[in-house]
Amino acid sequence: MKRLTLALALGLAPMAAQATEGERIQIRGEIIDTWCYYSGVMGGPDAVVGSSHHTCALWCSAGGIPVGLLGEDGQVYMVLKIDGDDGSASGDTQLSLAAHEITADGLLYKRDGLNYIVVESVVTDHGIAKLTHEDYGPVPGFAIPKPKK
Repeated sequence: MKRLTLALALGLAPMAAQATEGERIQIRGEIIDTWCYYSGVMGGPDAVVGSSHHTCALWCSAGGIPVGLLGEDGQVYMVLKIDGDDGSASGDTQLSLAAHEITADGLLYKRDGLNYIVVESVVTDHGIAKLTHEDYGPVPGFAIPKPKK
């Protein structure tokens, strides 16, 4: 049943569900909100990590935007589920981890160039490791769009 649910979440036909096997990984990275990271709406990659983006990451997750794990390897892993959460987005565990750097143990799935992870356990919660408020203030200057002329 777990494979069928995962296959449907990945957009696979039920027959392909049996062929979908996850690879066990342990990865360290920051829990990010994927909308701001990929869209660039809040600025470049430096603007959407750390403490300066914490509140926005909470709102995006609570609104149903999938969270991701930005690994130390520079790859983004779309988080399908974190153990202990009933929902794949906006669950209490995910909200409590927004902008935190964690070490996650789980199953990695790849499809169409994207990485997906089902986090079976948060091995270590390192807290908010990037204290960007100290460097940039509450709103990083480079996150404010330039006025249109």
